[in-house]
Amino acid sequence: MIVRSFKDIEGTDRHVKAASGTWESKRIVLAKERVGFSVHETILYAGTETSMWYANHIEAVVCVEGEAELTDDETGQKYTITPGTMYLLDGHERHTMRIKEDFRCICVFNPPVTGREDHDENGVYPPPDPKDWGDPQLTEPEEV
Repeated sequence: MIVRSFKDIEGTDRHVKAASGTWESKRIVLAKERVGFSVHETILYAGTETSMWYANHIEAVVCVEGEAELTDDETGQKYTITPGTMYLLDGHERHTMRIKEDFRCICVFNPPVTGREDHDENGVYPPPDPKDWGDPQLTEPEEV
């Protein structure tokens, strides 16, 4: 059993700040836990815009605070995302988030991320490396 809080991981290597300066993410469950998904608390900052494309992952997002406009870059359809709203990128959709007020959300990724990821020039996280999450003989779970 693992028990930890987002507060516990502030300032650690699990607390990732984007090179773009538009978001930060506290990654509370990672690939190294070998459970098949990762869980993050992410804050996107008011007044920013971030284009993303999870070509190698499926992501579910639940807004818990703030407001954003989500645009499906493939169709042009726009959605207002507010607390209690979930969106699921089950088709690897290219999308853009325009943040109206600081936007705090809980995100789940499959396959899980390692915790080091940041978006590349196309808004993509790199494909997962099986040694980071699938084979217990290649990795050991992290003790926290």
